[in-house]
Amino acid sequence: MGYKHLSFAPGTVFLVTGGAGFIGSNLCEAILDMGYTVRCLDDFSTGKRENLATFQDNPRLTVIEGDIRNLDTCLEACTGADFVLHQAAWGSVPRSIEMPLLYEEINSKGTLNMMEAARQAGIKKFVYASSSAVYGDDPALPKTEGREGRLLSPYALTKRVNEEYGRLYSELYGLETYGLRYFNVFGRRQDPNGPYAAVIPKFVAQLLRGETPTIHGDGRQSRDFTYVDNVVEANLKACQASSEAAGQSYNIANGAQEFLLDVYYELCRALHKEIEPEFAPDRPGDIKHSNADITKAREWLNYDPEFDFAGGLKLAIDWYRGNLC
Repeated sequence: MGYKHLSFAPGTVFLVTGGAGFIGSNLCEAILDMGYTVRCLDDFSTGKRENLATFQDNPRLTVIEGDIRNLDTCLEACTGADFVLHQAAWGSVPRSIEMPLLYEEINSKGTLNMMEAARQAGIKKFVYASSSAVYGDDPALPKTEGREGRLLSPYALTKRVNEEYGRLYSELYGLETYGLRYFNVFGRRQDPNGPYAAVIPKFVAQLLRGETPTIHGDGRQSRDFTYVDNVVEANLKACQASSEAAGQSYNIANGAQEFLLDVYYELCRALHKEIEPEFAPDRPGDIKHSNADITKAREWLNYDPEFDFAGGLKLAIDWYRGNLC
């Protein structure tokens, strides 16, 4: 289980786009801890320099400040790298509904730039972040690759476009691409602030401040919350996957189902708070229920998530306590 036993050739260079973001910074840190070289490409529009603070002086880390919407920047970053872990994107379904043109530019055009740069640079494997949002309004549970519904947001559309480009770049150009459909990732360094913050860190920060959190909907919506170290594992194992697994997308989750209201009260218990939440209308574009079948990732990527929800939540709360107080 996990990723710490994995090994790559000496001198292997990983390019992590969005490396100053939540998931990207965890990838950078893990790869450096394993003894390999990391290039972090980020324009710091959503990524934060403080996410790199604990390892910014590592001589095997190079930080490139640049925008994936610029093809020349992508080409420069890819040159001499072995693997690309493409995390750079703008998240948030509600924000994408407000700013569809920006999401098209960053998430779709930016990812296409990165794939083209990787192709020209002879990258061995191109691993990129997709999303459970691609399942849209398909009501079936668990969510299974190949059974997608009608898309509900511009964000979801950009991720579906990424997957189609990934398939084409594998089939037409021989670039081995691997799409990872993340399911509600949480953990250290996830930003709790702002109107588009993810629900777990936002609830924790509000509870620690004694504020009353707001739940959109009735709280009976469900999610497959996934601890960030499981996502790190999936990225690194995709770098060792077979060529036959390329050009496809894979669910990256726990394969479990947690109801939001239950998660909220679990956080209250862990933080010793007794605060009843407020309720607000459902948010446009949100999927009601999300629970992943991770069979395909287990079989093709050797994905074996080390942390279940309870174990990941304990680690996350410990980090939040030390860093949000």
